[in-house]
Amino acid sequence: MKNYKKFTHSACEYFPCHKNVNLDKTENFNCLFCYCPLYSLGKKCGGNYIYTYGVKDCSSCLIPHSPEGFDYIMKKWELIHNLTLKNM
Repeated sequence: MKNYKKFTHSACEYFPCHKNVNLDKTENFNCLFCYCPLYSLGKKCGGNYIYTYGVKDCSSCLIPHSPEGFDYIMKKWELIHNLTLKNM
């Protein structure tokens, strides 16, 4: 993996931020997308989420934190960009 695609902030007071993380493999946990850019895509994000009281709960989703997360998000970047253009 290229260095710009990942970093792990193990000193963060919230690390790991998801309950379903294998603590033996935290060196593979990617903190680059701490706030997931896919959130705004709603159902098109492709992640493991639920809606609770109208709020998207992504606490069971590890896509942005996985070793493949950077590439996955970059494949969705056009959708994110198009949302931005609609709000200009």
